[in-house]
Amino acid sequence: MDVYTAIASKRDERRYADRPLPDDLVTRILDAGRLAGSSRNLQDWEFVVVSDRDALAEAVYAPDNVRTAALAVAIVCPRALDTGRAAQNMMLAAWGDGIVSCPNGVRDAEAAERIVGATPAIVLSFGYPAKPRDPASRTAEEWSQRANRKPLEEVVRRV
Repeated sequence: MDVYTAIASKRDERRYADRPLPDDLVTRILDAGRLAGSSRNLQDWEFVVVSDRDALAEAVYAPDNVRTAALAVAIVCPRALDTGRAAQNMMLAAWGDGIVSCPNGVRDAEAAERIVGATPAIVLSFGYPAKPRDPASRTAEEWSQRANRKPLEEVVRRV
């Protein structure tokens, strides 16, 4: 799928199929994060693959997202912009391979730090969708029109 269709059709998904992700796709997702731009090219992030998803689930705002995911990745990074760029790269790369995802805020930083080994800025959950989704079922423009987003004219201002 082309990049704009991937962006327009990607939705945060919280329901995952009970199916593991192949190691090569996990590597692609993580590498997409590594390839993100970084302030002053510091790349001072760490992507922590968490195997104890039940424990991590108790530290985020939406525990079932993490508990039922095939993959949970905690991003440790001191810069919010760099964290967001890496996270979006990972989620879009996953979507390009038919894997859905959802970002999760950290509710209990101390608990998350005990599990992850550092305080994560965000936790991403990934998995195959419980209900199959077909980005090719609509054009990018149709996906854009159907998105639950403010109209472009409300968020763009020219000076």
